[in-house]
Amino acid sequence: MTNSLVPPAGPQRVLALAQLANSIGDGAYYVTSALYFTHVVGLAPGRVGLGLTVAWAVGSLVGVPLGRLADRRGPRGTAVLLALATAAAVASFLVVRGFLPFVLAACAYASAQSGLAAARQALLAGLVPAGERTGLLAHLQSTLNAGLAVGAGLGGLALHAGTRAAYLGVFALDAVSFLLCAALMLRLPSVAPASAVVRRSHGLGVLRDRPYVLITFLNTVLLLRMPLLSLGIPLWITERTEAPAWLVSALFVLNTGAVMVFQVRMARGVTGLVSATRAIRRSGLVMLASCAVFALSSGVSPMVAVGVLVAGAVLQVVAEMQQSAGSWQLAFDLAPADRMGEYQGFFGTGVTVARTMGPLVLTALLVGWGTPGWLLLGGVMLAASYAMGPATRWATVTATATAGPSKEPVRQPVPVN
Repeated sequence: MTNSLVPPAGPQRVLALAQLANSIGDGAYYVTSALYFTHVVGLAPGRVGLGLTVAWAVGSLVGVPLGRLADRRGPRGTAVLLALATAAAVASFLVVRGFLPFVLAACAYASAQSGLAAARQALLAGLVPAGERTGLLAHLQSTLNAGLAVGAGLGGLALHAGTRAAYLGVFALDAVSFLLCAALMLRLPSVAPASAVVRRSHGLGVLRDRPYVLITFLNTVLLLRMPLLSLGIPLWITERTEAPAWLVSALFVLNTGAVMVFQVRMARGVTGLVSATRAIRRSGLVMLASCAVFALSSGVSPMVAVGVLVAGAVLQVVAEMQQSAGSWQLAFDLAPADRMGEYQGFFGTGVTVARTMGPLVLTALLVGWGTPGWLLLGGVMLAASYAMGPATRWATVTATATAGPSKEPVRQPVPVN
């Protein structure tokens, strides 16, 4: 892996540029969409929340079949079409004027985004050797954070202007960013679709792979860190501590900047299943420490609370980078090479589930229970991180047992600590 924050020339750099393109548009979209739908479209905040929940629930359901489509038809072409579909869905928001059209457009957007994520992972797997995938994903995560930061700045300008034209400009920018993403992916080499054997596969598909389902579930638990940053910590700061409200923004900037600068370095030691499960175990320990530190910020002076919260946020982002690197490695290494899109589509549902259920769980634990809630959250994440080792051993044993004597194993079994 290169020491540079820029991926090496070739397909890896093109993938990073495509990621940068659409993440700039998404960053602008994320900071303006809620106000656009309420102030410009005229929807009640509760209806916006309901519509987005329905949309992401639909998106999580279609991720697997769209990933399977990428396996059957080829990931590059599927990814390009889904990027175009995402652009069209974003553009449709420009003309939405009621609740039902908003829900339909949001469902189209979430479905295209979920399918695009799965297809891009399958495309990456087809273009990049197995030993380089986690390193590239670290580069892509850094690129994502950089693009979101730039996009958030552009969205902030639109919020400052506060005009209908400014909001429409942001949505137009997001649509164009996905068109650029599609154009960049067309520059990538084509990846052959899966074999005819996979084309005839049917039924439950990835759901029959119980070890992979368990690993996806455990990863979903660990992904509760995502709404923790966007919802749990802000509520904790404003409801349970004396720290100033502006600290919410400062901690977000700290997290984004740390991932942008250090994610590549943090992923450097993750090269296989052994190092991946080790990184995830460490992330669980660090996350428990982070939760304990966050809990200490209640009942102290504002200045002490600020220092404690910053320390907790530093531990949290370290755990995040360790968990991300380990989970990327597991997601690819434990998936059959000829069903990568289907498996990545399923693994990606963890993000949607964590974002959907996380707010309810975190609000009850942190705001409702206080310090015991923090410790329970840290304990659950520690347990999930340590369960990854046995689950991965189960997956490798199952892969060995199900590979026929005349067939190549669907996974390469690797000893796991």
